[in-house]
Amino acid sequence: MDLEDKITNLFRRIPKVEQGQKVILGIDGLSRSGKTTIVRYIEQHIQKKNILACVLHIDDYIVERAKRYNTGNEDWHEYYNLQWDVELLKEKLFRKLREANELQLLTYDNTSDSQKLQTVKIPDTCLIIIEGVFLQRKEWRDYFDFMVFLNCAREERFNRESIDTQNKIEKFQKRYWKAEDYYMETVSPIEQADLVIQN
Repeated sequence: MDLEDKITNLFRRIPKVEQGQKVILGIDGLSRSGKTTIVRYIEQHIQKKNILACVLHIDDYIVERAKRYNTGNEDWHEYYNLQWDVELLKEKLFRKLREANELQLLTYDNTSDSQKLQTVKIPDTCLIIIEGVFLQRKEWRDYFDFMVFLNCAREERFNRESIDTQNKIEKFQKRYWKAEDYYMETVSPIEQADLVIQN
């Protein structure tokens, strides 16, 4: 089954966007599993159906480096627990998604390593797509109407990284992969997801 068929299958299963309603779709998956690519396909699909979409990338809302590096915690803990202000996003993003017409969100600017307040407008009738890693953590999971998990082998995901990034394998071993293992073991995202796509 190619990606186009997988998207068609996905839309047979997610709740229909009715007038005046918002449907919240999560695209979960570990690093380089293809989340951004599949979101682009979904956007193309719903444009043909004249459905409005609002896409949010969870990595836009990470915190400044000083809050997530050299904190005295293990590297994997910093990535999983400190990369985002989990409780703040729960309050300012997830809890307000269904009712609010606009959100005030602290958005990360990589160039200046700072957060700036940004207004995100949410149409009354739309498909809200949130993509990112660790979306099914307990603080956020219940706010989604439908959750997709993109499953992809670690070796294949790592091979999608640039050569320069692959040369920093120790960081992956200590920071990213340990956090991924923790997520897979404690949250069981494959079992929890409404749909698993092998990507």
